Amino acid sequence: MSGSGTVAGPDGLRRCPWGLETESMADYRTYHDTEWGRPVHGDDALFERICLEAFQSGLSWLTILRRREGFRAAFAGFSVEKVAAFTEEDEARLLADPGIIRNRAKIAAAVANARAAAQLGEGELDALVWSYAPPGRRAAPRTSADVPALTPESTALAKDLKKRGFRFVGPTTAYALMQACGLVNDHLAGCAARGAQLGAP
Repeated sequence: MSGSGTVAGPDGLRRCPWGLETESMADYRTYHDTEWGRPVHGDDALFERICLEAFQSGLSWLTILRRREGFRAAFAGFSVEKVAAFTEEDEARLLADPGIIRNRAKIAAAVANARAAAQLGEGELDALVWSYAPPGRRAAPRTSADVPALTPESTALAKDLKKRGFRFVGPTTAYALMQACGLVNDHLAGCAARGAQLGAP
């Protein structure tokens, strides 16, 4: 579907191809329609997205969506303050938790990222991430092939986060974060969800 434009779903609404409802991917449709691309603010909320994008690396996003509540339970609701205080015993607990992706490096990165976020003042993670939202409004991508994997802004955001001690935040992961959190609007032209992303360039 790399070159596909919007596709009509069973309800008649046109969506980005990945947002189509199928029996096996109904979770994608809900996420596409109600969450992806809508502006996300708040340090804890953005910390959650940074962690989930890192855990998704090399996996299907559907895998993460279906374990999201498990992640929230395991990581104290993605409270920066609480996760920053996690101990080696907590990391061992997470490695044994079947409700999440049990990857030692990614678990360690989540704890390290909480500690890096905790070094910032209240609201500073939000301000930092949003400072890389590209200025102005871009033309809507017409097909999936028009959507980049990374941008100069995502490359700069990844560099800034790494400088501050964040892990698993390369330019591609940073761009996925920007897409998911509404810093950019990559719903395709004609997608029913595109108009909901007010404020996203």
